Amino acid sequence: MADTQDVVELILQDHRRMEDLFRLMRSVEADRSAALDEFAGLLIAHAAAEEAEVYPVLKRYERIDDEEVEHGEHEHDEGNKALLDLLEVEEVGSEEWDSKLEDLVAAITHHTDEEERTILNSARENVAMGRREELGRAFREERERRLKDDCGSLRNVRGIVRS
Repeated sequence: MADTQDVVELILQDHRRMEDLFRLMRSVEADRSAALDEFAGLLIAHAAAEEAEVYPVLKRYERIDDEEVEHGEHEHDEGNKALLDLLEVEEVGSEEWDSKLEDLVAAITHHTDEEERTILNSARENVAMGRREELGRAFREERERRLKDDCGSLRNVRGIVRS
């Protein structure tokens, strides 16, 4: 699946990587700070690519619920705020850090679960594979562009949340 162009599969791959990073951020044996840095970039790039390249196209499909797509965008905002709250904690592994991490996990897990059951399943059923592959290429390019721009930096996340 690593070489897929299907936007649904690419989004799912990102979701699974986020889950892996949550496990690392929870582990005292892992480099929790590095895991957070990778997570921050992935989350911001992933959400921005969905909102720029995927969601607008899916809204055009009659059988894909616009309200679900808009709800997904709202949940991106909630996830970004939870990420900022964690990034602003000074001591990795402190009680406050662990608490903010669990808030982030809850927000993102809720979103990915809902997105997978509603938006992505609808895309599987209603969007032809060729179109999903076109969307996948656009999603991947936008996500990579954002990652190269250090989109998960504290400064950038602050700007996103406060805008």
